[in-house]
Amino acid sequence: MKTWFITGASRGFGLLIAKAALAAGDKVVATARQPQAVIDAVGAHEDLLALALDVTDEHAAVAAAGEALARFGRIDVLVNNAGYGLLGAVEESSADEVRRIYETNVFGLLNVTRAVLPAMRRQRAGHVINFSSLGGYAAYHGWGVYGSTKFAVEGLSEALAQELQPLGVHVTVVEPGFFRTDFLDASSLSSTAARITDYAATVGAMREFAAGANHRQPGDPHKLASAIVVLAESPRPPLRLQLGSDTVERVRAKHLAVERELRAWQALAVSTDLAEAA
Repeated sequence: MKTWFITGASRGFGLLIAKAALAAGDKVVATARQPQAVIDAVGAHEDLLALALDVTDEHAAVAAAGEALARFGRIDVLVNNAGYGLLGAVEESSADEVRRIYETNVFGLLNVTRAVLPAMRRQRAGHVINFSSLGGYAAYHGWGVYGSTKFAVEGLSEALAQELQPLGVHVTVVEPGFFRTDFLDASSLSSTAARITDYAATVGAMREFAAGANHRQPGDPHKLASAIVVLAESPRPPLRLQLGSDTVERVRAKHLAVERELRAWQALAVSTDLAEAA
């Protein structure tokens, strides 16, 4: 039996993971800005603790972790799921829009991670599962700023895994592709206020694609939730877990492209080393 601490648990992936963990017989601390929404969706459950949490508030994150430990005694799985998207060209993204998304997607994740890790270190056991995105491994036009927050999550997770491995704590960064959730709705996706006509063929086309793809994505979010439960059960979880055939295809394509470019420019790349003294 595990105790989960899940952010952004009132809907989408977070809610479905909470339900799947409870169905597996585990205990769940489900956090959200509106915790009553979790109870309304899941129902009263003795193994469920729904807590109010705005991940951008570090003091609130520490308090929520304390309540979780007071109720269940330990935290075995942290799922950093809270976040939202921003659609727009890099140049179209204002400083305020960039700052706000980083406050949630990056600094919020760090707030919660710092709040939970002391308990995992004391236990010498635990699993941190950080939600990234296909866009956090391979960039797309129109998703540059959003993708950059997920690229940050990837880098943080990779270093964190190395730091925590000797302490018995695992780290996995999850890279979902397009799943049939509300991510492309206005409730989860912001769009830049600015529009620059020179980007109509790229970012404008992406806006049209996103509108048409909403609720027509290929991924099944219920299957993703089940996959996260399987991941949490693994004694040797991966550093990265790609979910969705679109993600697998895109990651392989990027690897091939990077390898081609590396070969093409290898002579220049290695020419910058200091010459060995005669």
